Amino acid sequence: MTASLRANMQLPSSFYAIVDTAGGHDPIDLARILLGAGARIMQLRLKNTASRDFLAAARAIVALCRQHGALLIVNDRADIAKLAGADGVHVGQDDLPLTDARALMGPAAIIGVSTHSVEQARVAEVGGADYIGFGAIYSGGLKNVPNAQGLERLRSVRAAVALPIVAIGGITGATMPDVLAAGADAAAIITDVVRATDIPAKVRTLLTITPPVAR
Repeated sequence: MTASLRANMQLPSSFYAIVDTAGGHDPIDLARILLGAGARIMQLRLKNTASRDFLAAARAIVALCRQHGALLIVNDRADIAKLAGADGVHVGQDDLPLTDARALMGPAAIIGVSTHSVEQARVAEVGGADYIGFGAIYSGGLKNVPNAQGLERLRSVRAAVALPIVAIGGITGATMPDVLAAGADAAAIITDVVRATDIPAKVRTLLTITPPVAR
């Protein structure tokens, strides 16, 4: 494969939801809340969960996404994404290679790839990724990243590839407009959402933030 299957793919919203247990929520309950508030693309990220529990959660959340017309992307685990009937999988630089993820998931699946440089972004695009993740944009965040990529590097990646870019890492509702203005098509936000006192209200606010017409 030498190019993305979805050269014109558009993400359904500028807010890319993440189902993560960082805030102490049950993943299925959190997914239900996010979907009810309007999220239309989400990633299931369960780093320290047993495979059978991960699969059970994925299957339940796929069913919820179908009810809401939303997309579910599974983090790291192409096997679980395939078994659960998810829309796609998101792989990191040290996870299953893109070509193998595509072989397992099939031509219709959405494959996202985490990148941390212009070179990695270009490799993902040539290799057939449907979108890329790029970050961490800001220091701190869920992973407490000490050295962030920053907005200038995001602009460089935007100039280098045509794929949709999902920015991640330390982004909040306050900084999301700057991230979109720098070239991201969507922002993945975890901590600012899962630790919000009113998650539905937070999500509804994030969904109103869109990229500028001209960047």
